[in-house]
Amino acid sequence: MKFFTVLKNIWSIKELRERILFTLALLMVYRIGTFIVLPGVVPAALDKASQNRGGNDLLGLINIFTGGAFDNAAIFALGVMPYITASIIVQLLGFAVPYFQRLQTKEGESGRKRLNQMLTVAITLVQGGGYLQLIRSIPGGVSPEVPEGLFWFSNIIILTAGTIFCMWLGERITDKGIGNGVSLIIMSGIIARLPYAFSFEFVKLFGENRLLLFFVELAFFFLIVLATILVIQGVR
Repeated sequence: MKFFTVLKNIWSIKELRERILFTLALLMVYRIGTFIVLPGVVPAALDKASQNRGGNDLLGLINIFTGGAFDNAAIFALGVMPYITASIIVQLLGFAVPYFQRLQTKEGESGRKRLNQMLTVAITLVQGGGYLQLIRSIPGGVSPEVPEGLFWFSNIIILTAGTIFCMWLGERITDKGIGNGVSLIIMSGIIARLPYAFSFEFVKLFGENRLLLFFVELAFFFLIVLATILVIQGVR
């Protein structure tokens, strides 16, 4: 009852209610983008390839973080991963390279943000090229009716624009919503793929007659979530 009382009190505050609705609306926009397939890509071939690959490899992990957009070859296939990579590189350069250290000190947060954005675009172009090559390596993954040059040119631009748009969504959530926008975008993708991950693990362990291990994993998952909440509350 206390839990529902807290939710009622939160919803009764107009500003907080508007921030929650704004955050949910932008997250819904992001989730819609994870299902819009790149032009020239054949979704059926990608589905077949992802089923044969399984869900426990590196590409499956990337797919979880992007909320299924990676396997769908969606316009948000790269998500905010290039942005996170760029943020890490900028922070390391600020510590290791004196020039970037002076640059960040001179221009402050705005300079660091601009450098982060430019590096994000560069990383997205590289990762986008590798991702499109991966799609082309899948038998029947690209429609033969689409010219190769047009496929590369248009989809590189779309993937880059998709990542920049995800960055913009994250910044708007941080400014006018609740919490850190980029973290919430990643979280929404993970939560969206969580039922598929559970079902995949259940079917796998059930077929190997190790169903008890599945419930042990669920118990550990619950304990990890509980411990994370306790640590965050303790820090606050």
